Amino acid sequence: MSDSDPGTAGRSQGDMAQLSAIELNVNDQVRLLEVDPRTSLLDALREHLRLSGTKKGCDHGQCGACTVLINGRRVNSCLTLAVMHEDDEIVTIEGLGDPDDLHPMQRAFVERDGFQCGYCTPGQICSAVGMLAEVEAGWPSHATADVTSSRIALTDEEIRERMSGNICRCAAYPNIVAAIRGIAVGGPE
Repeated sequence: MSDSDPGTAGRSQGDMAQLSAIELNVNDQVRLLEVDPRTSLLDALREHLRLSGTKKGCDHGQCGACTVLINGRRVNSCLTLAVMHEDDEIVTIEGLGDPDDLHPMQRAFVERDGFQCGYCTPGQICSAVGMLAEVEAGWPSHATADVTSSRIALTDEEIRERMSGNICRCAAYPNIVAAIRGIAVGGPE
């Protein structure tokens, strides 16, 4: 074997893709990367940019642990390719706030104990921020009682439905709902 990259060992010449040079705007910083064009946004964030807040749970879009905000909308980063997001604003949990200046949703999760092991928490918080933007925009959900109304009543049922793409194995759901409801009705700012 030659002095080739150890990451390519065992791969045939046809299996090796050309790397794509991309610029990602992550947490208000433009980051330059060279990635295999098949690299998921999740892997670009975690493995290339070393932003470990976004978690890899199922890697199939079923658990929500990898949820980030792209142009203000919540997205499962395991289901989208990094090369697709060069002109987008990507916000991870690290971009929402930091320990000295928490985002209101982060603070609400802490105050209402909306986490236990904490693994799903970054995705839960990013999803909650995106979900409240959807409610503000008037987007109904399956649980919305009156889809013709310009104001959506953010009941516990409505919150649970809208957050159903985010799984918590520790079952902190009542506290997650309480944290989101607290922010939605003008809780901690």
